[in-house]
Amino acid sequence: MFTNGYKKHIPFHLYLDEKIYFVTARTIKGKKLFNCDVKLNLLESRIKMATKKYHTKLHAWVVLANHYHLLFTLKQGIKLSDLIRFVNGGSSHLLNNIDNTRGRKIWWNYWDVCVRNEKDFWAYFNYIHYNPVKHGYAEAECDYRYSSYNYFKNRTRLIPLFFCLLAPLVLLPFN
Repeated sequence: MFTNGYKKHIPFHLYLDEKIYFVTARTIKGKKLFNCDVKLNLLESRIKMATKKYHTKLHAWVVLANHYHLLFTLKQGIKLSDLIRFVNGGSSHLLNNIDNTRGRKIWWNYWDVCVRNEKDFWAYFNYIHYNPVKHGYAEAECDYRYSSYNYFKNRTRLIPLFFCLLAPLVLLPFN
C-alpha cells in the first residue's frame, strides 16, 4: 500500500513560485468520460478559466477523453493544488450534471513535474502536441481540435515538425 512512505496513487508534489510545470490528470480507471465535443469543450474551457483565475501563463495543453496535459508557469503565491482543484472539481461537477450522475468521482489524481530547463520544456511541449496522434485520436497534430497545436501553427504561419523553432517567441524563465 505504501512506497517510500507515500501512498502509491498520491505522488509527492513540489511547489515552487514562478516555475514551469508539466501536469497530467487522468480519469478514474482511465474511463473515457470526456467522449464528445460538448464534454471536451467543457474541460478545455475550465482549464482556460483556471489560467485566468490564477494568473498563470499557459504554454501548451491537450484535452483527451480520459486525461489532459498542461504546460504552464505557476505565478508567485499560487498553489498548484488550488488550480488543479478548480479544473478537476469544476469539470467533475459540470460533467456529472450533463450525464445526470451526481456525486460520481471523475478524476484519479494528478502528476506534476517542475520543468528544469529549456530542453525539458520543448520535450514536454512536443509531447503534449503529439499526444492525440499517439492515442489514435488524430492522424496528425493539426487534425486535433482540443490542443494548443493549431494556435501555435497559426500564430507563426509555420508547420514545424518540432516547435523548437518557436523558442524566441515564448518568454521562458530559464537563466
